[in-house]
Amino acid sequence: MAVNEKLTARVREMLAGVPRVAEKRMFRGIAFMVDDKMCVSVGDDRIMCRIDPDRHAEAVRKPGCRTVEMGGRPYLGFVYVDEKRLASAKELRAWVDLALDFNPRAKSSKRPKADRPRKAEGSEGGGAKTKRGKPSKPDGRAGAQGTGTRKGAKPAVRAKTGGRNRKTAG
Repeated sequence: MAVNEKLTARVREMLAGVPRVAEKRMFRGIAFMVDDKMCVSVGDDRIMCRIDPDRHAEAVRKPGCRTVEMGGRPYLGFVYVDEKRLASAKELRAWVDLALDFNPRAKSSKRPKADRPRKAEGSEGGGAKTKRGKPSKPDGRAGAQGTGTRKGAKPAVRAKTGGRNRKTAG
């Protein structure tokens, strides 16, 4: 994917005086995040704006604007605007301002740190676990204590049969 550098630079310039702006690669382009919320994204030949869902129907009636669809699902409050309709600074400014106006009310997809689950260190019943959720051995190896293969025992062989794994004698 080639990033539309010219359009990206124009949007960057429009957002120059806005505090807490960050750029991230997403949506096959560059997304401009304001206060950790996607505000405007620049694609190959268009921008995507996150706008007030109450103004969505009004926005898509404008030439060159359409609803964002991902996986066949329309996203209310997200619109694409064709680059051809952003020729002047005034046209681009109108769309960027529409996205900036909604940004303070937009929900953030990033959870506050206080809401994120924490790993309990040294808590009762916690301790390290393997990826299957079993407690690890005191020496750090995975599995329950006292298990493993017997000395000289043949390991079980797994064969795929009818889409299911079955143990067979080896």
